[in-house]
Amino acid sequence: MKKLGIVGCGAIGSSLAKAIAEGKAGNVKLISLYDKVFDRALKLVKELKDNIKACKTFNEFLDTKPDFVIEAASQEAVRDYSERILEMGAELMILSVGALLDEALRLKLDSLAKSKGLRIYVPSGAIAGLDGVKATRNSKIYKVTLKTTKNPRALERAPYITEKRIDLKNLKEVKEIFEGTAEEAVKAFPANINVSATLSLAGIGQKRTLVKIIADPKTELNIHEVELEGDFGRIYFKMENKTHPENPATSYLAFLSALQTLNSALSYGLIIGT
Repeated sequence: MKKLGIVGCGAIGSSLAKAIAEGKAGNVKLISLYDKVFDRALKLVKELKDNIKACKTFNEFLDTKPDFVIEAASQEAVRDYSERILEMGAELMILSVGALLDEALRLKLDSLAKSKGLRIYVPSGAIAGLDGVKATRNSKIYKVTLKTTKNPRALERAPYITEKRIDLKNLKEVKEIFEGTAEEAVKAFPANINVSATLSLAGIGQKRTLVKIIADPKTELNIHEVELEGDFGRIYFKMENKTHPENPATSYLAFLSALQTLNSALSYGLIIGT
């Protein structure tokens, strides 16, 4: 049985912890939680009512010796902790995918994982269709675009909104608030647009994947529209995701995707999809 630890006890980290404790993730036992805000980890442990350790420091978390770690915290956490997790010999799932658009970091983690015979998992997250996107890399791709529409309250805390002094609280109609590359998007909206990072890693890269972000005060959904064109033809898909009940910036599908990725990582036998 795999021993599992979770870094980050926000909406998705907490949901995963509860699902694992309820036996929804196969042959795995949750043993430890770490969050920079210790009270979050402590509160979650009390809710789970199981023999799980809430860790005050990351070193204390490593001392529990998990075999598999889920990062559900932040891009900063990926940069600060991923190498140490792999060095310990644990496999790793990264949810804050935007951090991997730092090419030096991505190549370093990839090389380290290969040298130790480990895997790093990146779930599809809040979008579908990545099997098709990855397949198109065997052909010529002309363009990849992502259009994301969210309620303004899901975008208010983004660095880009603060820097540009965009007033989202009084927005009355649909407004495009950002257009740029995936590389630019994950820096401008580090907690909102991880899907652009995942899409770019699966397709033609962060500098060629184009992103538009729309604020719509009338929607309660997180909507992602993806379009690809190339020698293979054209692919278009659209997701209308319900938000996570504890965090409107996150799609509920992102949690479900992470849970399924964990199940697949722990499974043997028939695997459907790439």
